[in-house]
Amino acid sequence: MRITLLGTGCPVVHSGRRGAATMVEGGGARLLIDCGSGVTQRLVEAGTKGAALDALLITHFHTDHLVDFYQLMISSWHQGRTRPLPVYAPRSVLDHLTAIMAAWEPERALRVAFEQRNSSTGLEIEPHEIAGGDRLGFGDMEVTVVPVEHGPVTPAFGFVFRAGGMTAVHSGDTARCEALIEAGQGADLLVHEVMLHRQAPPDTHRSATTMDNVASYHTLSSEVGGIAGDMQAKALALTHFVPPDIDRTALLAEVGDGFSGPIFIGEDLMQFDLASGIVRWRDMAASILRRQPD
Repeated sequence: MRITLLGTGCPVVHSGRRGAATMVEGGGARLLIDCGSGVTQRLVEAGTKGAALDALLITHFHTDHLVDFYQLMISSWHQGRTRPLPVYAPRSVLDHLTAIMAAWEPERALRVAFEQRNSSTGLEIEPHEIAGGDRLGFGDMEVTVVPVEHGPVTPAFGFVFRAGGMTAVHSGDTARCEALIEAGQGADLLVHEVMLHRQAPPDTHRSATTMDNVASYHTLSSEVGGIAGDMQAKALALTHFVPPDIDRTALLAEVGDGFSGPIFIGEDLMQFDLASGIVRWRDMAASILRRQPD
């Protein structure tokens, strides 16, 4: 199983961190979690493309997890996609995506009529509503849907991926979630969001109430290490940084207070190969993921 962090940012625009998106490959399947800003470019940079995706999984109904959906559809068709894109998401998200497809229907019709390609099937979606506890199958990969704590945005989901004897957990956006900790016990890799609350003080356009509300449905940097420890995860990769600029040394020290395993400050295009234990980013590669004996 391979996990690629395509976008590690948040709604705050950052030149080095694109919007929320993660690719999971294993068991003969290639899955995309969320489609935040810049995902189509990051897919190409990661050596693949939207046309090759077997499914799109959406964690919840928030702009930074959805905003490049239509770009993904069009670019995948231009890349030669000839099959509908299966989309697994909450009903609220599916309704929104259906409305987006309807709003752009005249544009798609014009493209299809004028360009006269062999197929327009690659411009279609195949919607699937998901609920907590669902088990999805993609080739030899099993995905468990876990309800997480992101109220008032409900439902919101995290995912547990299992293939080839490996387990990876993706938190989605959430505060500490006991259901996710239980579902992901012993994971080879936990990919978890984080809010650096000490680096996000109130300012002229965000009051103390605003920041308290934002913090209430995210996981604080002082909490995420304990979550990984309670899950008995073998490694932790942080993503969805709020705010996107971080003090790496301070963050590692804080998270390390609650978790003794390897901790990775996620970067766009960082890739984790769970079978080999190799982590790659840019031109660097290191064998630093360690699986505990069975």
